[in-house]
Amino acid sequence: MSAPDATGRNDPVRDTSLSHLPDRVRRAIEITPAAGTSERIIDVTTLGRRTGRPHRIEIFFYRAAGATYLCSGAGGGPTDWHANLLTDPRFTFHLKNGIRADLAARATPVTDPAERQAVLAEIVADLNQPHDPGTIRPTRLADWADSRLMRISFADVPPHGAAATAPSRPAGGPAR
Repeated sequence: MSAPDATGRNDPVRDTSLSHLPDRVRRAIEITPAAGTSERIIDVTTLGRRTGRPHRIEIFFYRAAGATYLCSGAGGGPTDWHANLLTDPRFTFHLKNGIRADLAARATPVTDPAERQAVLAEIVADLNQPHDPGTIRPTRLADWADSRLMRISFADVPPHGAAATAPSRPAGGPAR
């Protein structure tokens, strides 16, 4: 998949990795800026980089530039999920609000400065929409500059083995 650009804002046609998914699952992933907090919350199961054991957390996902992303949020501190995905980019993307589905996925770090800027600008603009009173606002792009950012693909991802059936561990709230 080529690097998305800011002109494809939330254009579901651009993300061909979703084309093989059932319509109801694809629609749950193709959220728009009008989506509320609950529509953005998923679980991800990665393999621990040291233990090799499944590690499941709750996290927000985002749509920007016609693609799906995971982002650590403002502040950009280290996260286990990001470090795990740098070691093994295969993981399970668990939809759990409304639609339930466990999807094999692959994460690609977003390192190109222009792409990072465009995607993070869309994420911040989305979060600053007045549609969801449960979200903390305002948020500034400068606060997100060091965020861990991964582009997600759902196509041609080999099975991850135990990750898809890993038991949940208690989550203290969405990772940001």
